[in-house]
Amino acid sequence: MKVDLSNRESLIQSAKTSLNSKIVSQYSNVLAPLAVDAVLKVIDTKTATNVDLNDIKIVKLLGGTIEDTHLVEGLVFNQNASHAAGGPVKVEKAKIALIQFQLSSPKTNMDGKIIMDNYQALDRVLKQERLYILDLCKRIKKEGCNVLLIQKSILRDAVSDMALQYLAKLGIMVVKEIERDDVEYISRTLGCIPIASIESFHASKLGSAELVEEMS
Repeated sequence: MKVDLSNRESLIQSAKTSLNSKIVSQYSNVLAPLAVDAVLKVIDTKTATNVDLNDIKIVKLLGGTIEDTHLVEGLVFNQNASHAAGGPVKVEKAKIALIQFQLSSPKTNMDGKIIMDNYQALDRVLKQERLYILDLCKRIKKEGCNVLLIQKSILRDAVSDMALQYLAKLGIMVVKEIERDDVEYISRTLGCIPIASIESFHASKLGSAELVEEMS
């Protein structure tokens, strides 16, 4: 039988039939509509002949039951928003950047030690560090970004405590520890382009969402 993608009830019945042989068959009334609606959200029903299941993400959380399963029209992260210095945990009309560079002190290309023999020299270094990180944060804010996703770094801290404090004061919500494997999916879903350096940080690379919020 030819499948009519505009006939949701028929699709749900087909999904229930396929679930009858599975362990979760007693929950088919819950899971079948979720499966159908998830697919219909990521395709154009007028032209689609197949679906890329990589466009649908399943997020598992401990402590719930199958009846708690629900469809989120958007993107769900397991990570919390940063609460450093009272940073925002809810942003409406979000402009979202996904960065792949570090918001922390610059690191030399070679391992080495710097020896200081007076407090003035140490003060100068700390002042330069503050100015460097503050400049990065201001350039991010200047492009209209109010939600910042930071890719996990294996080289050094992806973001320092100082940077988190500056971003909080600028009203930018931060989600860190974004896995490298999720970058393509996030970019496709939010319509953003991963940004590899502060020099290439432009408003044209930002994605958008009506609402970004942290929920317990």
